[in-house]
Amino acid sequence: MTSPLQQKIKITGPSIITANRTWDGAVIYRTGAKSWSDALTEAAIVRTADEARALLTEAVADDLGAIGAYLAPVEVAADGAVKPGNMREHIRLTGATIALPAQA
Repeated sequence: MTSPLQQKIKITGPSIITANRTWDGAVIYRTGAKSWSDALTEAAIVRTADEARALLTEAVADDLGAIGAYLAPVEVAADGAVKPGNMREHIRLTGATIALPAQA
């Protein structure tokens, strides 16, 4: 598998860096303060390939706090509200699309 840093980065609109938290698997987002947040609204938004590459590089280096960092599209409304830019990210943000069986 090719490392995210070795792949050619293409930006077609606003994007964020997302990953999973190492200790519980929660979906998290890279912030402008070089940390992680579980709130999409706190994610650093990049608009160029160079910005994305820099943010992804620092995110991948933080392998103690997060795993599987990658670039994901977002939509930014006129009022500044941020929401997922594709179905995969919508599902990751909101959870399973089917009812899961109750665990004992």
